[in-house]
Amino acid sequence: MEAPPELTRTTLAVLFVGGLIAASAWILWPFLPAVIWATTLVVATWPIMLHVQLRLWHKRGMAVAVMTFALLVIFVLPFWLAIATITQHFDQIAGWMTSLASFQLPPPPHWLTGLPFFGEQAASLWANAAASGVEPLLAKAAPYAGSAAAWLVSALGGFGVLFVQFVLTVVIAVILYGSGEHAATLARQFGRRLAGERGEQSVRLAGQAIRSVALGVVVTAVGQSVLGGLGLALAGVPFAAVLTAVMFMLCIAQLGPLPVLVPAVVWLYWSGESVWGTVLVIWSVLLSTVDSVVRPLLIRRGAHLPLFLLLGGVIGGLIAFGLVGIFLGPVVLAVAYTLLLSWLAEANAPTESETAQIAVDEYSRREPSIMNELGSKE
Repeated sequence: MEAPPELTRTTLAVLFVGGLIAASAWILWPFLPAVIWATTLVVATWPIMLHVQLRLWHKRGMAVAVMTFALLVIFVLPFWLAIATITQHFDQIAGWMTSLASFQLPPPPHWLTGLPFFGEQAASLWANAAASGVEPLLAKAAPYAGSAAAWLVSALGGFGVLFVQFVLTVVIAVILYGSGEHAATLARQFGRRLAGERGEQSVRLAGQAIRSVALGVVVTAVGQSVLGGLGLALAGVPFAAVLTAVMFMLCIAQLGPLPVLVPAVVWLYWSGESVWGTVLVIWSVLLSTVDSVVRPLLIRRGAHLPLFLLLGGVIGGLIAFGLVGIFLGPVVLAVAYTLLLSWLAEANAPTESETAQIAVDEYSRREPSIMNELGSKE
């Protein structure tokens, strides 16, 4: 039995469209991270761009140039500071690496023994390490030197790929800044075509989620890194500029400033600067507390979504998709949350028969009063 012509045409059309979509996705797949990052940056900073355009006599080209320069400064400046500082102190760093083999730990400080629970054990380990020197540690680390070198080579290659992705992100962001209204219209039309009014509302809510997460994450990261760098500089920790740039990247990655501040505190105590070490400990605790309080408030301020949904999207997206998941996670949850609420609202809405029955009951209830009014007029 032969298949009907309509079924054959429909099957071929579906296969053709599916193959076309798969081929397009395959071609655009290398650009997907850059597209996601550029879209996130443009959506998050779009109100700022409009404000800049208003200040620049409504010139879109000038506003795009200013925003592009700002993006370059924000992303390039930390790397430039780190590279410039390392280059400037390269001889000193090389001397430290050369003298590492002859390095000798000082005796454990007196305050370490007085720490509760683990003070005596820590002092004993410190004393043993000071007595044996670093030669046993270097001997244990020698078998892993090849793996460390291979990791370093792969990391350098990763930095090259990251640089290419950064250039693509800036180029795509410039294009989106220039035609943002058209792109937003296409996104709303796509959402409406998929799910009607609910789809358009989901697109709008996704934009709010991106802005709120960017506000909370970026503002908190900038504040923490600046305040942490100020504390390092006041305490006299070397390479404060490099450590500040590292703190900014760690805060963006949701790791916080403690991976930098804790070793700095240990170094201060190790160098005999117990006063500045204690001050930096208090400063680190305050920064961590501010992060736990300010970031949720900033994230909640920008979007009409439950706070646990936004924070869960940030943390879960980071674990599932990496750094870009910080923004992608809340967007996915925001769209799913909107569609779920709309679906539940449709389930609670009355059907056509129920609506007709309500109208009949209302008319039956009002009919006696209407007849009485007509009789009184007669």
